[in-house]
Amino acid sequence: MTVKANPPVPLDDQLCYTIYSAAMAIQRVYKPLLDQLGLTYPQYLVLNVLWREDGLTVGGIAEKLALESSTLTPLLKRLEAAGHLHRTRNPDNERQVVVALTDKGRALKAQAGCLGDALLGASGQSPAHLGAMNRDIRELRDALYTRLGGWTAPS
Repeated sequence: MTVKANPPVPLDDQLCYTIYSAAMAIQRVYKPLLDQLGLTYPQYLVLNVLWREDGLTVGGIAEKLALESSTLTPLLKRLEAAGHLHRTRNPDNERQVVVALTDKGRALKAQAGCLGDALLGASGQSPAHLGAMNRDIRELRDALYTRLGGWTAPS
């Protein structure tokens, strides 16, 4: 039996590529600012999670970022070496590692606000328009995760 395959849709017509390439463009806008802060984009994401909810387990951070815990370990080690956080074993469950911000890590929060300003400036879009796009893309992401067996949307 032969299955007739349709030719691939051109990249510019694929939503996945548009979202991917937009994410790459945003990271390029952020990069000079993150360099000044001494952070990579993935490190910024980890800190952002902790700025909202400090004292999470490695697994809790991984869940919020839709990553595997093993992917986070090298990032956390570098952030700890830089003095932004510390990791300790949970005394109630030795298998869990709790991650908490240091004063230095908390202080970065005020400096990182420039990223949103840079995105607004570089995009030429209004905050309301970017907010609406973010809501739409988040709804798409959540709908996709709902239909993927064994996966949950980042919280």
